[in-house]
Amino acid sequence: MMLRMRDRLRPAFILFIIIAALTPLIVGKPFWLDNSILIAVFSLMALSVGMSYGQAGILSVATAGFASVGAYATSIVTAHYGLSPLLGLLLAIILPMLLGYPMARAITRLSPMPLSIATLLLSMVLEIAIREGGDFTGGYIGLSGIPNLPFASSLEAMHVLSWSIVVVVIALYANLTHSAIGRAVKTARHDPLRATADGVDVPKILASYFALSAAVAGVAGWLYAHHLMYMGPDSLTIHVSIKTMLMTVIGGAQTFLGPVLGAAFLTMLTLYLPASEAQGMIFGATLVFVLLVTPRGILGTDWLKLLSRSKKRETPIADVTRTSERTA
Repeated sequence: MMLRMRDRLRPAFILFIIIAALTPLIVGKPFWLDNSILIAVFSLMALSVGMSYGQAGILSVATAGFASVGAYATSIVTAHYGLSPLLGLLLAIILPMLLGYPMARAITRLSPMPLSIATLLLSMVLEIAIREGGDFTGGYIGLSGIPNLPFASSLEAMHVLSWSIVVVVIALYANLTHSAIGRAVKTARHDPLRATADGVDVPKILASYFALSAAVAGVAGWLYAHHLMYMGPDSLTIHVSIKTMLMTVIGGAQTFLGPVLGAAFLTMLTLYLPASEAQGMIFGATLVFVLLVTPRGILGTDWLKLLSRSKKRETPIADVTRTSERTA
C-alpha cells in the first residue's frame, strides 16, 4: 500500500523538487517571480482542463469563466466588505462547484461539439454578467483595491504559496485518479454502458468530477485576483480559456505534469514574442505540430516507442536501396 501511495504522489514530488531547485535562482528578481506566479495560476487552470477533458472527457471552454467566478468572489468580499481572503478562498471553491455541477448534469449527455458550445455560452453569459454588474462587479472599469494576501505579502511568499497549491492539487488529483472514483470516471468516459451495468450513475459522477475541476479553476482565480490586486472584464476571457486548453493539449491532457509543462512553455514563449498576431501563429503552429507528432501531448507520448517506430520505417527503405545497388 505504501508503494502505491508513493507512485501516486510521484508527480507532485517531482514538481516539488523542480520548484525547490529553481526558486533560489529567481529570489530577488521581481520579473521572474511575477512570471513564476502567473505560470502557477495558468497551471491550475490547465489542470482544471486536464481533469474535465483529459479524465472525464468533457471538453470545456468555461475554465476562465469559473476562474473569474472565484476571482470576483474574493475581490468583492475583500475589497467591498473588508472580509478575510480565506473567506474569499472558500467562496472561490464553492461557487464554481455550485455552478458547474448542475450545468454538467444537463450537458454530459451531449456529444463533444455541442457540449463545448454549451460551455462557451456559459463563458459568454458570465462575461456579460461581469460587465453589466455595475458597482458590485466594477462593470467595464473593473474592481481595484483588492488586498494582497496577509500571509503572502511579498513576491517570494506568493511564489511559494502559488506553487505549494499546485503541488497539493496535483497530489490530490493523482490520488483521486487512481482511486475507485477515478477508475469509475474513466469507465464512464470510455464505456458508459459498462459503467451503468456496474452500478455507476454516469451523469452524476461525471458532473461531480467536472465540479471539482471548476473548483480548481476557482482557486486559480483567487490567486490571480490577489496577485494582480485588480480584476476587470478583460482579465479572464474566453481567450484565456482557449489558451489554457492549448497548454493542456500540448503538455498532455491525460498526464498530471503535462498541463504544468504546457503552461510554463506557452507562458515563457509569450514573453519573447513581439505581438499578439505572432503569438497566435506560433501557438497554432505548435498545436498542429504536437497533434501530428505527439497526439497525446509531450508528456503523454512514449518517445522510445515513437523513435523505434521511426527506425523500423526507415529500415525497409534502406534494404530496398541496398538490394537495388547489388542488382545494378
